Amino acid sequence: MNTRILSALTIAGSDSGGGAGIQADLKTFAAHSVHGLSAIAALTAQHTRGVVAVNVPPVDFLRAQIGACFEDFDIGAVKLGMLANADVIGAVADALQAHKPAFIVLDPVMVATSGAKLLEDEALDALRQRLIPLASVITPNLPEAELLLGHAIADGAGMRAAAGELLSLGAASVFLKGGHLQDDGDVIDLFADSTGIVEIAHPRLRIEAHGTGCTLASAVAANLCRGLALSEACSVASDYVHAALRKGYRPGRGEIVILDHFGAAPAR
Repeated sequence: MNTRILSALTIAGSDSGGGAGIQADLKTFAAHSVHGLSAIAALTAQHTRGVVAVNVPPVDFLRAQIGACFEDFDIGAVKLGMLANADVIGAVADALQAHKPAFIVLDPVMVATSGAKLLEDEALDALRQRLIPLASVITPNLPEAELLLGHAIADGAGMRAAAGELLSLGAASVFLKGGHLQDDGDVIDLFADSTGIVEIAHPRLRIEAHGTGCTLASAVAANLCRGLALSEACSVASDYVHAALRKGYRPGRGEIVILDHFGAAPAR
């Protein structure tokens, strides 16, 4: 019988199109040889052209899913994705405070690639107050960071300042993604913690993709389960997303690229 391995738990939304959310998270965990668990916080009807509908299951059922996972598995890291409203955020925060996982990776999902809004207005304060202080690392893109901070981020210097501001919200570290910056050079991501800021650069790919944020956060969680230090887990996760983007494909009728999770899988 095989030795029991660490599991990674994703608490996020389901993507019926298979490119983002729970589906991307579980593919990422599997590509990293980590057992994947899921607690579905929202259901979306979506495809490569947009989000058609969103349904939020009863909070009591979300609590039951989370509790069942912690009762039976050794959870090395928890990844948080789409949490649509303040009640859901409160339930998740309560569960995390009760179970105290070693690592919490928070992807503050607010808007879909298509532009569809995925977070209710009153939930933003709950996200800041309840979840960010629990996070080992938060992984916002620039539009998400702008919503969290309440101001625009215009350039590289603004990104560095924003990373410090995000740390002041209470997270232990920040991985700020620079793909939305209007720049013809490399994509620069920033990892920031109490010791300083590290830049991680990749060539810019002219691709409109779906699920990159979910995948990045899940890869960080998987790498933490594999024993990597937090800064290294983020750097290696960024490499993984870049490779999965380069190998991406278009399964739907839209122009959106879906990441190739297993083509980018790290060596075992």
